[in-house]
Amino acid sequence: MTVTRRRFLAAASAFVAAGRSRAAADPAARAEALHAEIWRRFIDPHGVLIDFTAPDGTVSIPTPGECRLGKPNALGWWSPIENGGFFNGLYLEAAVHRWRASKAEADAAKVRRLAAGLMRLASVSDVRGFIARGFATDGRAHYAMGSDDQTLPWFLGLWRYLETGLASADERAAIVAKLVETADEIRRRGWQMPAEPPFGVRGGFAGFLYYQAPRLLFVARMMHAVTGDASWDAAYRTALHERGGPENLSRLELCGRGLVYDHGSPGRRHSWTASNCVAVQRALWEMETDADVRSAYARGLERSAGVAMESLPLAQELDPAALPPFEADWRKLNDLWEPQPTIAKATEVAAAQSTLLNRLSPRRGVEHRFVREPAAAAWIVTLAPDAATLRARAPAVERVLAHLPIEQLVYSQFFPLECAWHRLRLAVSG
Repeated sequence: MTVTRRRFLAAASAFVAAGRSRAAADPAARAEALHAEIWRRFIDPHGVLIDFTAPDGTVSIPTPGECRLGKPNALGWWSPIENGGFFNGLYLEAAVHRWRASKAEADAAKVRRLAAGLMRLASVSDVRGFIARGFATDGRAHYAMGSDDQTLPWFLGLWRYLETGLASADERAAIVAKLVETADEIRRRGWQMPAEPPFGVRGGFAGFLYYQAPRLLFVARMMHAVTGDASWDAAYRTALHERGGPENLSRLELCGRGLVYDHGSPGRRHSWTASNCVAVQRALWEMETDADVRSAYARGLERSAGVAMESLPLAQELDPAALPPFEADWRKLNDLWEPQPTIAKATEVAAAQSTLLNRLSPRRGVEHRFVREPAAAAWIVTLAPDAATLRARAPAVERVLAHLPIEQLVYSQFFPLECAWHRLRLAVSG
């Protein structure tokens, strides 16, 4: 039979399409593609995971002057360096699990690079205990306010790194010293997060919501594990049974009940911020030796996974062929900029800019709802400790991984899927 050029090209096209289909159906291949995309586009020169880039990797980083003036706003929201401590600390889980599986030096180097990024975020301010969000073009300047969302994952990521044994003796000593300095200062301030002048503090761990309870418990328990300081163990044991909030529940009861969307916009699911609470509850379960407390943590993790399962179908609502426009020029938000001497004013400016950004860049809302939410929820599902239950849930998690068009996405907030994949792999292989 004569093979014409047209037939050859049609066959070649079908072969390529079939290959793509097989890759999409193979969770391991999709996870590898996801990992490659993160490291191609979203890890900055300082080892920090940034918020967004164009599909070709281009991004405009704020200048030192913009950070100093608080542009687009003093919180750093809607800029590409908004969430360095937050994202790096959580993504280290995936990097650590990848290295444990491969034992490859290239993977160890990535773990070290992310940990070095976290240490750098804690070393660029004169304010003790301050964790920066990210770096301006000079690699040092930063916005004046962090948050509890930036600081908790910072602790978690460095603890996970220390647990690997990859740090040299000198590096371990430096990390422990920075953990002590930061945790001591936060505790001294009543569990509030330090911020640079004129803002003082912003955010804290001391409240009685699910959003707060595991955070304080984790820092206290982890600091005792790392330092052996008995005062941290006493703080942890006291905090477990301390009661407060509208329901007068203890922190242990809040953890035992599990994930409740009790912060942010009422009625909205926000697994992306809640995921760090569930992640540190998993760490608490790993560290705990008291059988009753450990059982409560496990119960809450399972309940959290059940809540998060409800978000997974959102991923299927994303149409890769109909993604709306993305506006890469975040400086257009400066049209609404004005001086921000207080946290309240900064929040007001940022809120107005958010409304403008949703009009300028409709891709933002689409990716947040149909990528960010199910990706973070998928990780929460995999943090429950019962491997048999997770194996039963694996197809739902894998469908999220298979469907999302990673190479087309502009926001990096699909990264929890890599964390989820490694947890899933461990459960299946076990």
